[in-house]
Amino acid sequence: MLLEAQHDMEVAGEAGDGSEVSRKARALQPDVVLMDLSMPGPSSGDAIRQVLRACPSTRVLILTMHDDPAYLASALSAGAAGYVVKKVADSELVQAIRAVHAGRTFVDLTRTTRPREQRPKNLSQREREVLRLLAQGHSNQQIAAQISVSVKTVETYRTRLSEKLGLKGRAALYRFAVESGILDP
Repeated sequence: MLLEAQHDMEVAGEAGDGSEVSRKARALQPDVVLMDLSMPGPSSGDAIRQVLRACPSTRVLILTMHDDPAYLASALSAGAAGYVVKKVADSELVQAIRAVHAGRTFVDLTRTTRPREQRPKNLSQREREVLRLLAQGHSNQQIAAQISVSVKTVETYRTRLSEKLGLKGRAALYRFAVESGILDP
């Protein structure tokens, strides 16, 4: 109903599972596919790739309950152009659809971050590197191996990042990394 009420949007079809999404996208050639990660059928990554193979000009926007950056990273690496958690306001979902349709990437995981102007910009190069790797979904062990430090040192960097930025959890750190340009999805 929300989308049908928009003057510049039309719902072309609906699908109940990942296989049906691909078939309907092929038949309807939509501008944007709004898709849930938890649909039955093929994995969400496979479903995204199937849609994009069938309709290369179609943009995929994920609408999901999962606010974990690992899901986001998986969806973006499969080719999704946007990622929105279901708890966003209606106006933000419409904004996300319009942004993705216009060729931009739209990511909205959570509302737990502070406004940008209140965020400190005094991160060291190493802190930025650890933040980027965390936002990409790497574990503390993977980060330690990649930058040649101990896991304990990575944990210290992660704690320091949380304190400096006033953010808690991977999702909030991811959002900061995207908004600040440290990670460009």
